[in-house]
Amino acid sequence: MSVSRAVRWALPVVVLLVWLVIGGTLGPYAGKLGDVATNEQSSFLPQSAESTRVLEQEAAFETNQTIPAIVVWTSQDGTVSPDQRAAAERALASMRDVPYVTGAPSPVVPSKDGVALTGVVQVRSDVGEHSAGTVDRIRDTAAQVPGTIAYVAGPAATQADLSDAFAGIDTLLIGVAVLVVLLILLLVYRSLLLPFVIIFGSVFALGLASAIAYYLAKRGTVTVDGQVQGILSILVIGACTDYALLLSARFREELAAGGTRMSALWSAWRRSAGAIAASAGTVAMGLIALLLSDLSNNRALGPVGAIGIACSLLSALTFLPAVLLLLGRSVYWPARPHPDRAGASRHRVWERIASLLARHPRRVWASCLIVLVAFAAFMPTLRTEGVPLSETFVGEARSVTAQDVLNAHFPGGSGNPAVVLTNAGALPRVVATAERTEGVSGVMPRIQAGAPLVVDGRALVDVTLTAAADTEAARQTVERLRDGLHAVPGADALVGGYTAQQADTLAAAQHDRNVIIPVVLGIIVVILVALLRSLVMPLLLVATVALNYLATLGVAALVFQHLLGFTATDPSVPLYGFVFLVALGVDYNIFLMTRAREESLRHGPRDGVLRGLTATGGVITSAGVVLAATFAALVVIPLAFLVQIAFIVAFGVLMDTLLVRSLLVPALVRDAGPRTWWPSRLSRAEPTGKASS
Repeated sequence: MSVSRAVRWALPVVVLLVWLVIGGTLGPYAGKLGDVATNEQSSFLPQSAESTRVLEQEAAFETNQTIPAIVVWTSQDGTVSPDQRAAAERALASMRDVPYVTGAPSPVVPSKDGVALTGVVQVRSDVGEHSAGTVDRIRDTAAQVPGTIAYVAGPAATQADLSDAFAGIDTLLIGVAVLVVLLILLLVYRSLLLPFVIIFGSVFALGLASAIAYYLAKRGTVTVDGQVQGILSILVIGACTDYALLLSARFREELAAGGTRMSALWSAWRRSAGAIAASAGTVAMGLIALLLSDLSNNRALGPVGAIGIACSLLSALTFLPAVLLLLGRSVYWPARPHPDRAGASRHRVWERIASLLARHPRRVWASCLIVLVAFAAFMPTLRTEGVPLSETFVGEARSVTAQDVLNAHFPGGSGNPAVVLTNAGALPRVVATAERTEGVSGVMPRIQAGAPLVVDGRALVDVTLTAAADTEAARQTVERLRDGLHAVPGADALVGGYTAQQADTLAAAQHDRNVIIPVVLGIIVVILVALLRSLVMPLLLVATVALNYLATLGVAALVFQHLLGFTATDPSVPLYGFVFLVALGVDYNIFLMTRAREESLRHGPRDGVLRGLTATGGVITSAGVVLAATFAALVVIPLAFLVQIAFIVAFGVLMDTLLVRSLLVPALVRDAGPRTWWPSRLSRAEPTGKASS
């Protein structure tokens, strides 16, 4: 064996060994990422909002170092007795012995209907992974009051339920996603080895991405929460699988044409790498655009998601080629690559579709547009003002049940008051103005040693709202409160708290959509222009995937409201859906149109797009199904936000794969012909049987 030949064979072995080391040493970080994740809502507020300024200034009062746990007792006899009230006082006092509970508890307060009691204990905000255990201890202590049923509501209880919801994200979510992908690959490709090769590549990429994210989060460079952690896992597994399918399909095609494994791999890599890199670039740059967001959770997903895409690209273009070169045809065993009947059968399906498009292109694209526009017509009915607390969790959550009981017997805003910061000299006027505000049920300045608590000339006021803190009525009350207090002379008043944070988040989400969506569209158009060397084709592709996005939101509005029972979505859901659907939708069109361009150089644009569809239809459809199934795995985490993202991305990817990329785009290109490639030479090309440019 010559030296150069030995080097060529040694290189894939070295690459494989490097990835095995990466997998062995960094793989565990997919599980360790949860150690540096935070699920505290305060970490993900709008950067410049009034409620965020309140939270920052509260630090001087040393009140934001704790989060409240609201204990509620309801009498089983219908009326709370004096003995039960005394027992509740003792139970509340004994909760000071519970780990992470700090400070003096509040007095026990009876409800006006005489059926319930409530009291508040403060839990240290650094409770972290111990939140569920701490709340359980509080609940067990409260249950010692005879003749009552005890509940725990408030931010501490919500954080405990969030910790429980994310408890299985390290193993359950990744396990479900990997199993789903593996089953689909085994069924579609009927190869016993290739699916495992692709899965290993995805897992190695996830380990590398998680390790990078872990160290960045540990240093405070990025912020990671359970949602970002879950989306990272799904995104890496899905994207890496897609890129691997495209490359392995092209390798199989080259082997079937009679090439040696070395020449086949080089040809497949050379012809696929550009499309794969451009596809990864659209998704990564779309995610990076989230750094323009004013919402911290959006900014957190941007760099972490882009790191995941970069690691997926690296794995698909290095680990997979090394394995394919070393295993050759045997990687496809028992369906080794040659012109067999199965392959011909798969191509015949797409040949029939191509034949339909050749005969009736205008009828096909018009029908597709009618369907998409009809779906998109329902998009305005999708409510994005935030998921109410009662719908935050899918299924029963004890914090939600407790909040319902609290709302039934006490003012709706109990336990989640609006927090007002004001200059101490204006405190009487601020209190009076707040009391006159419609929708306010109670106003109480913070007290210390019998006098208002004042720090650096500023005072705090708790304003209890009549409506539940997560409702539109409460948000309107906060707006009225802000209007009134901002007009108080010398007060310099700021209004924060849970409801104000929700209102500010909604405003920031609207701003983000107005800023980020045009930026993402511009980035994608630039990448497509550089890749396809055309101005018309990129605009056509972006327009079709944008229409697919609007149609998906229309379907989501119907499904969420009438099938799943969601009254609204998280304000970030439409933006996340846009970034994923448009970027990933362009991915599949990139795969199709780069092959169509290659074929058009030989056969002309009209026939070239149909030949490209026939050649890539099977693998791109498989990739779309895999990606949709991967995102659908997010439903194993019982949170409305992730369930909504799972549906929007999974349904949108399927519709894009099966309708937009398979029918709409090829039909439009077939009908319009060379004009779609303007101003490249293809816009003047005619079929010659060989490349014309």
